[in-house]
Amino acid sequence: MNKMKKIGLSALAGSLVAFSANAEITMSGGASVGVSSSNETRASAYYMGDSINFTLSGETDSGLTITQKIELEGGVDNQSTAIAGDFGTLTYHKHGGDSVMSGWDDKTPNAYEESWVLATVDSTTTVSANDEVVMINGRAGDALWRYDSPTISGVSVHASYVQAAAAASENDHGDIGSYTDFGVQIAPEMVEGLTIGYATAEVEESTTVSNDESTLWITYTNGPISVGYQTSEVDGQNTTQDDEATLMSISYAVTDDLSISYGTAEVDLGSSTTDQESKGISASYTMGGVSISIAMNSTDNAGGNTGTTYDVEGYDLNVAFAF
Repeated sequence: MNKMKKIGLSALAGSLVAFSANAEITMSGGASVGVSSSNETRASAYYMGDSINFTLSGETDSGLTITQKIELEGGVDNQSTAIAGDFGTLTYHKHGGDSVMSGWDDKTPNAYEESWVLATVDSTTTVSANDEVVMINGRAGDALWRYDSPTISGVSVHASYVQAAAAASENDHGDIGSYTDFGVQIAPEMVEGLTIGYATAEVEESTTVSNDESTLWITYTNGPISVGYQTSEVDGQNTTQDDEATLMSISYAVTDDLSISYGTAEVDLGSSTTDQESKGISASYTMGGVSISIAMNSTDNAGGNTGTTYDVEGYDLNVAFAF
């Protein structure tokens, strides 16, 4: 029995050596320090980020490219395996995957952060999920499959899927059914700088709530100026479950190193007569491997609620190092 174990280990070692000869291993990393506050009633807090990314990529005899990615950030963070060929790329995200809708929740340009993030309701207040800042963004998370097609004449298609068991285990959602979405992106060859995208998703939140989500966005870049417009909506079983979001932004590359942006986001919630309104300004400066970024955002009527508790401001100042 011991002899059989030795033979098995030797065969395994040989296969690993054979594979490594046809594979490429790369490592990259980054670190950052910053200070932020997500509500003007709270004290600012310092934070740090550090990550090391390992990528193992190789090609099979049949011409498929296999890429394994692992990010270490205080432990194993994002983790995925991608299979690429003439058909496109099929990726399984064990952890930290973006669906089409979540990756396209805000495609309007910004220098650092989206206008509706950073600001949150004071944690000392008793709040529910509907009291926080709301955005239409499908689903994302673990055990997610995603397909991205090749781009042909400026057109590409995308789709993602999370099976019911994985969707139900997500702490933020607890959906009872599987999640699927589909999107198409068009960059017309005859109009340089123009990109249009559309995505749709089906979310089964409970036995009585099954919503259809969709988003349509358009961006245009001409020289140093980029502008974007996006509209998203949720179509539920009744008007109280119908939501609609409108996002707009403009960014300007002052120099090759300095960019600034301004954006707005308005969400019309079917469950409220008051719209949630967000706005934000961002700036970033890059020199060598160092980036300095700042964002200042505010949201009024978070979750469609009125009162000073739901009018919040936040900021983030970050210094990042790439290596």
